[in-house]
Amino acid sequence: MDLAKRINKHFAESAQLKLQAAKLLAEPLQAASQLIVQCLMNEGKVLACGNGGSAADAQHFVAELVNRFETERPPLAAIALTTDSSVLTSIANDYDYDQVFAKQVRAFGQAGDVLLAISTSGNSRSVIEAVLAAHERQMTVVGLTGRDGGMMAELYAENDIQICVPHGNTGRIQEVHILCLHCLCDAIDCLLIGVD
Repeated sequence: MDLAKRINKHFAESAQLKLQAAKLLAEPLQAASQLIVQCLMNEGKVLACGNGGSAADAQHFVAELVNRFETERPPLAAIALTTDSSVLTSIANDYDYDQVFAKQVRAFGQAGDVLLAISTSGNSRSVIEAVLAAHERQMTVVGLTGRDGGMMAELYAENDIQICVPHGNTGRIQEVHILCLHCLCDAIDCLLIGVD
């Protein structure tokens, strides 16, 4: 097996998908960044959730908002619903794992807030339940998914935004997700503080 050839193939596939996805995702990414800025300017906050690699992406995005991305600016209000092990394990133990994010959305979410719901398949039950809880709280949802958007694609309300990576491989979807999150961070900073 030629590992170098295999590695080069991964790079080529990733680059090709990112170029294809740019054409499809630029508009929803622009809309999502405008939505998040409007939320923050109205003293709202962003809640973010996902499982596995998507949990790491949710935490990464929140860190960029609360701390900073590439430009100095005041901290922005964001919470990763994936980080409190006591909350997560108590909900999973006392109720059901599907509720680990939804109960937090009901606790922290307010009308006008934004939920960033990340699921590569769009079928994660815990993320779906968070979307439903966000709608109960009159929040807007930005769904970051892949494939055909999964069950989440059927749940979006009128003002929600779907950012769906058109690919079936989880690794490729996650690679584009992190680029999408960086695009959101950059666009948010551009809208808030006018970076070059």
